[in-house]
Amino acid sequence: MIPFERTWPYDVVMGDVYVQDCPFCGTDHVLLPLKPREIKEIQGGKKKLLVFPCCHSRVTLVDCDGDYLLADVPLRNQLK
Repeated sequence: MIPFERTWPYDVVMGDVYVQDCPFCGTDHVLLPLKPREIKEIQGGKKKLLVFPCCHSRVTLVDCDGDYLLADVPLRNQLK
């Protein structure tokens, strides 16, 4: 089972990969330094270091699907 707290939604718009907001600093509409072909490589099993341009926080992407990126660390606050 995929741990939901390690996922973050993304969108591809005209060849650019965006997230609605940064999971670390909260900046809106962040353009990620990823290309759609890299998304396919990650889906194929390649890991990718992602540095958010807004706050320079780093995560390693280990998998993704058409809607969510899966990181090696939690990106969401866990509700208890």
